[in-house]
Amino acid sequence: MRFKDPLFLLLFLLWIPMIWIYFRREKKLRPAVLFSDLSTLKKIPESLFVRLRHIIPALRMIGLGLLIIALARPQKGRSDEEVTTEGVDIMLVVDVSESMQALDFKPDNRLTVAKQTIQSFIQKRQSDRIGLVVFAARSFTKCPLTLDYNVLQALLSDVDFTDFSNQTAIGTAIATAANRLKDSPAKSKVMILLTDGANNAGDIPPLTAAKAAKELGIKIYTIGVGRDGQVPMPVQGRNPFTGEIVKQVQMMQSDLDEKTLMDIADMTGGAFFRAKNAEKLKEIYDKIDKLEKTEIKTRIYTSYDEKFYLWLWAGFLFICLELILSNTRFRRIP
Repeated sequence: MRFKDPLFLLLFLLWIPMIWIYFRREKKLRPAVLFSDLSTLKKIPESLFVRLRHIIPALRMIGLGLLIIALARPQKGRSDEEVTTEGVDIMLVVDVSESMQALDFKPDNRLTVAKQTIQSFIQKRQSDRIGLVVFAARSFTKCPLTLDYNVLQALLSDVDFTDFSNQTAIGTAIATAANRLKDSPAKSKVMILLTDGANNAGDIPPLTAAKAAKELGIKIYTIGVGRDGQVPMPVQGRNPFTGEIVKQVQMMQSDLDEKTLMDIADMTGGAFFRAKNAEKLKEIYDKIDKLEKTEIKTRIYTSYDEKFYLWLWAGFLFICLELILSNTRFRRIP
């Protein structure tokens, strides 16, 4: 609600002299009749209409106030918002090979921490289509580009070690994600590749896949996860005497290929990041979130409807009621 001509509201100052004049008149111009003895008259209680005699100036002031509001032209606005986005299409590419079971991101393994971090990343995005590709010795699309973040989060939660091998097909994973992004109309096409190993499977070399992604206008951020050197790895074995499956932890060598990941990022205009613990991984996704922000333009259109008619009619009715009562029931006899 707004007033088109708010200066008319200054007319409310007229109430001050109206109140002053009324009470001054009440004090000085009270009608009187001379009686030798007023004791009998004092015993007569005041009638209802005597007690309501001040209603006349009240009606006059209310009527005037309503007319003043009508003159100020109250209006009620309706806003329409037009949002224009220059969206970012993002493919999340996650390594689910056997090495992602390493426990150097205590108390959880690498994949569990990566999933938790990616879920937080997704929650911060707005108006961006996001998809998910998982890979080990082979790759497949877990979720195509979508704006339904609830579905994406649910599918991400279901990601597990689907390929129990120590092989990692980075080139194939890049090619799969690029195939999902190639027809995207988005202004910015981004791939975030998370892995803890070196490419040792698949028919497509990583740099060849990265070059193809570059030709499609895709920027690749690469994230290498895990500590250097020996890392704790859970393994299962069978007790030769009882036949029982036994779980134990062995130290295994980390084989992350940082140079290839750097070259992939440099070739496509992205960046390489190294995460040796859960806190650093969260910082990396936060940084990527800030680097790849969607540009949102908002225009608000407001139209106003006139609402002074109700105030005008209400003021007119109060003034008419005041005139009728002041000349009938509350009429003063000089």
